[in-house]
Amino acid sequence: MATLENRLADMLRGPVESLGYQLWGIEYLQAGKHSTLRIYIDSENGINIEDCAEASRQVSAVLDVEDPISHEYTLEVSSPGVDRPLFNSQQYAGYLGEEAKVQLTMPVDGSRNMRGTITKVEGQMLTLTVDGKEKVVAIDNIRKANVIAKF
Repeated sequence: MATLENRLADMLRGPVESLGYQLWGIEYLQAGKHSTLRIYIDSENGINIEDCAEASRQVSAVLDVEDPISHEYTLEVSSPGVDRPLFNSQQYAGYLGEEAKVQLTMPVDGSRNMRGTITKVEGQMLTLTVDGKEKVVAIDNIRKANVIAKF
């Protein structure tokens, strides 16, 4: 799945950035006729509904021409929001000291789910402090991660 998401990111980064937005990340949730392609965009000024609609039109045009997904899916374009998903080492590094919820593909110390403070990012390795203990996780082993919003 990550390979498709990487190909889509390479394909869509230019068109999204040409509109003045940053391509924050891509999720493809495969579920037959109910599959969803979710594109997260961001900008220094934040994202509003008009920004999402504009990016959706641009992304749809590229996807129609390139046709990278051979079956039906729903396209969603969204802001990352306050509980923003994290996709790469640069994004994790940008949230050092923040709390995150992480779901792993393969368990680490017997657990696939962790909630802790992002304390270090070195290359493709992430260190979380969970219940006072450091847990080192390969970023490639992370299935999903979100910053935990503070209110």
